[in-house]
Amino acid sequence: MKRKRIVINVDQPPSGRRKRAGGGVGRALLIIGIVLLVVIGGLAAGGYFWWRHYQSSPAYSLALLVDAVQRNDGATADQFLDTDKVCNDFVVQVRQKLPGSSIDSSLWPSQFDAAKAVSGKLKETVHDQLMKELRGLTDIAAGKPFIIVALATPRFVDIKEQDKVASATAHIKDEQIQLTMQPNGERWRIVAVKDDKLAKMVADSLIQSVPTNGPELQDAIKRQLDKFQRRRH
Repeated sequence: MKRKRIVINVDQPPSGRRKRAGGGVGRALLIIGIVLLVVIGGLAAGGYFWWRHYQSSPAYSLALLVDAVQRNDGATADQFLDTDKVCNDFVVQVRQKLPGSSIDSSLWPSQFDAAKAVSGKLKETVHDQLMKELRGLTDIAAGKPFIIVALATPRFVDIKEQDKVASATAHIKDEQIQLTMQPNGERWRIVAVKDDKLAKMVADSLIQSVPTNGPELQDAIKRQLDKFQRRRH
């Protein structure tokens, strides 16, 4: 009678163990996949809400202004610039730079009445010069996608908000320009600008607005402005 031999293959694990090992790897991959989806979803949601908040900030409005200026889109740029308030603020700046004791105060009213008479031309000049200066200072943004301009704006502009007023100081090309902004619906609008070039231009316009029979006042204003410019430099 022949004996039966039992042969055990030690090179391969039992089928049940293979299934258990395969199932463990599958569960691990599934968990990793779920974690990745949660992380990516969280990042996407966080980015969306950050972008929505950023769209209501002064920096975003400045980015829209820069983009419009570089595209020569005057209509869009005007949405972020209150020319009337900017021009009026420049007039106040110029008057504050002139010590009242050195100029006959009785002559000031006629000067500023004359300035109002040519305010349309003055506002147009201030608007055009400001657009020109902004275009020159931000020419690095020309041709760039808006998303890049928007994300880069906070790097070049220091913005501080307080009581619904934002003060923005831009340092570009070794030049400094200070802007005051106020909310305008969902966006922000520039209502005041501090810039030596534009201030001098407004001052020159005010000097020209002084009646021709007041050369002494014209000379007094010029002398005071020259002193101020020398002190600044």
